[in-house]
Amino acid sequence: MDLDKIGETIKKRRELLDLRQEDMAELCDVSIKTIHVIEQGTGNPAFKTLRKVAELVGLELTLQIKKVS
Repeated sequence: MDLDKIGETIKKRRELLDLRQEDMAELCDVSIKTIHVIEQGTGNPAFKTLRKVAELVGLELTLQIKKVS
């Protein structure tokens, strides 16, 4: 999954939970701009930040090792 899809999913969950970007930024201790660029898929957030934002809206990030052919 690329950052565009992750951001889109986070935005949908945020809206479903009736949270504003401002609320989310405050709860995650990040700037509103950070939330905005994550949702737009244009940022390059630290994994720790992305995980914190995802967990706030009830999502879990997992990493998988690709199979090498």
